Amino acid sequence: MGIAVNVSKEYNSRSRKGKDQDSFLLDIDFEAGDEMVVLFGRSGSGKTTTLRCIAGLETPDSGYIDVNGQTYYESKSGINLQPQYRRPGYVFQNYALFPHMDVKQNIVYGLKGWGKSEKDERLREMLELLHIEGLEDRYPSQLSGGQKQRVALARALAPKPGILLLDEPFSALDMVVRMRLRERIKIIQKELGIPVVFITHSQDEAFSLADRVVVLHNGKVHQTGSSRDVFYSPADREVAELVGVSNIFDNAKVAGCAPEGTVLEGRGLQVVTGSKIADSGDLSWGVRPENVHLKPYGEKSSLGSLNTFAGNTIEITDKGSSKLVAVELDGSDFILLCEIPTRLSVDMPSSRCIVEIAPEDILVFTR
Repeated sequence: MGIAVNVSKEYNSRSRKGKDQDSFLLDIDFEAGDEMVVLFGRSGSGKTTTLRCIAGLETPDSGYIDVNGQTYYESKSGINLQPQYRRPGYVFQNYALFPHMDVKQNIVYGLKGWGKSEKDERLREMLELLHIEGLEDRYPSQLSGGQKQRVALARALAPKPGILLLDEPFSALDMVVRMRLRERIKIIQKELGIPVVFITHSQDEAFSLADRVVVLHNGKVHQTGSSRDVFYSPADREVAELVGVSNIFDNAKVAGCAPEGTVLEGRGLQVVTGSKIADSGDLSWGVRPENVHLKPYGEKSSLGSLNTFAGNTIEITDKGSSKLVAVELDGSDFILLCEIPTRLSVDMPSSRCIVEIAPEDILVFTR
């Protein structure tokens, strides 16, 4: 069981002034089992449109959508189930609770055709599952943001859907509430054993929740895999930027081999990466700021060592728990960002320093 999505949809929108804008092509292809699937990408990458296509609120131009062995949509055979026959659990970004209904009425709203005793039992189950006992008689205006979100989840889950669709459900909540609800969602997914498709553009949210991450950029899937796969082995430059590799340098070429891996050269700098790379023309390489190690100039460190460079700190940004240090390397136009925990940082404004990067921390990808 699980979900398989392979759809295309083209948009031709107009601006407010009536001028034609560039068309947007959604071309999505991914599969997942009964697991937590996170659609991850920037705003405008096609995440919500994909979710709406699964729910039946948008119709693709071509392709297919299968959920738990049931065909929701297939262009070749003309199948396109209406939303009421797909019956997904759908939680919108703004919760979409009915303001004139209390909590219990909101939760049982989708249980049409159920007997009273069945509704009462399902209501009790949902209240316990989402830990919102005691709120039954309150109205949405009397609830906190976190409570509204739990009620919205309870309403979505009450009809026993085969799939749960969540469109950035925690974006309006504070950090502590978000963390608690993330953990609750993971528990619920494991208990119910259904596919959950969760939209976010938050890196922390994607990698704390996902069994499988689907990275979207400009309407296309750029990478699918576990959060570890995507975080530590981005498939291309776009994915690398999305997962926080802020030090990215283009126009590098394979310059040879070393015992540790492959030598890359470009823009006056030579680095060694820990992986074996075939000579495939222009490449990009990158390193996360937290993997750039900084030492004061003159401290025990040989400038002849692997991936060790001299430079000058040109800016230090205090981020509270860490400091972000920008270093301009000697003999090149490279500026590396280094993130150091505040408790370990050394105050070196406008000073000479040494930069060290382990070969295994250098990521290489196509442009």
